[in-house]
Amino acid sequence: MTEVAGSRRAQTTRTALLEAAREVFCAAGYDAATMVDIADRAGASIGSLYHHFAAKSDLYTTLYNDYQRRQQHRSAQAFRAALARGEEDALRLFIIGTRAYLEGCWEERELATVFLSGGGPAGFGTLTRQRFREWLHANSTLVNGHTRPLSDMLVLCLTAMATEAGREVATAPSRAQARRMIDEVLELMGRLYPAA
Repeated sequence: MTEVAGSRRAQTTRTALLEAAREVFCAAGYDAATMVDIADRAGASIGSLYHHFAAKSDLYTTLYNDYQRRQQHRSAQAFRAALARGEEDALRLFIIGTRAYLEGCWEERELATVFLSGGGPAGFGTLTRQRFREWLHANSTLVNGHTRPLSDMLVLCLTAMATEAGREVATAPSRAQARRMIDEVLELMGRLYPAA
């Protein structure tokens, strides 16, 4: 087997293991999920699973980091598109990025619910707080230098609102309800900094 084929096969196995872990965590939660369940769901051996991931916590944090990257990409893409259309108001830019984030919470609601539920491995709370601080810093940086810049405290409040709204959106009973929640929270955000 060539090195490229071996690498491709390893990546396929890793992807299957992560998808199986996502399914098992969504169905059972972190605590009840087992490595055997994940290997079985992926159709892989337990040895193969441990070859790719050191522990259940490694799978969980990998899924979380991948989810966070997708969420950041959604928000940044919406932000850049708004800038390209000529939007310069910092609050409107923040709200546009937040809409993309919240829509991502709905689109990936099963996974979002797992991560936003407060469960996970030991130390996961520390990781989520670290990610929140990174997101807060990124948000502050993104809106800095635009029309009507936002204070650090306002960015903190808006980011906390978005995080909490994400929990509710992910557990909404329907897409229509999720959209109403998103629209309402974004409207409330807009009231925190009324138009000049």
